[in-house]
Amino acid sequence: MLTRTDLQISMHPAPGSPPVRWRISEGLVPYEQAVAEMEREVAAIADGKADELVWLLEHPPLYTAGTSADATDLIEPDRFPVFATGRGGEYTYHGPGQRVAYVMLDLKRRRQDVRAYVAALEELVIRTLDMMNVRGERREDRVGVWVRRPEKPLLPDGSMAEDKIAALGIRLRRWVSFHGLSLNVDPDLSHFSGIVPCGISAYGVTSLVDLGLPVMMADVDMRLREAFEEVFGESVIENASA
Repeated sequence: MLTRTDLQISMHPAPGSPPVRWRISEGLVPYEQAVAEMEREVAAIADGKADELVWLLEHPPLYTAGTSADATDLIEPDRFPVFATGRGGEYTYHGPGQRVAYVMLDLKRRRQDVRAYVAALEELVIRTLDMMNVRGERREDRVGVWVRRPEKPLLPDGSMAEDKIAALGIRLRRWVSFHGLSLNVDPDLSHFSGIVPCGISAYGVTSLVDLGLPVMMADVDMRLREAFEEVFGESVIENASA
């Protein structure tokens, strides 16, 4: 079986497809508001009434539980609001300083292959990090993007420490994707301690600022868009009202 690393990661649409709308919201967007907006957009895209959309935003501090979440991984249930969500995966944290990208693409126009789509999202993050001289890597046994931490103590099995810098969680409806990815730019990393992130306790979490890169969110957004166009095709800036 092909691994995600082996998969061809280009997910460009069929020739003649309109560019993907690229939306950036200022401020903190409440989670329930974002989900309701995603539902509307995904329905419109599936019905052919709207072009595809990538929506970049930040949330106030909260935890989300994916469809595989184990209740024992919610260590501090009263710390922040907890939202059940239809995306795949387990518990994750969202909050200020973290760039959330909700990716709403019609895979019928691209490739109806979920594993290839997940690999393409990972590639999007890896290329974004590469533009900032950070080596992000995928792991076949755990979804997301990871960075090696040679300065940290070795793990109990003798392997090098690794931290997650980006989490992925997707859902498809009528072959239109929603939810997406979160990239840690400069969140409060202590907020992750209220959960076992993505059900994985052996590894830590990091951010661009934690790695010594004092970048601004706008710089990350610019690189995200450049990497997105390499992997998924053309985009066009849309002014957001949210």
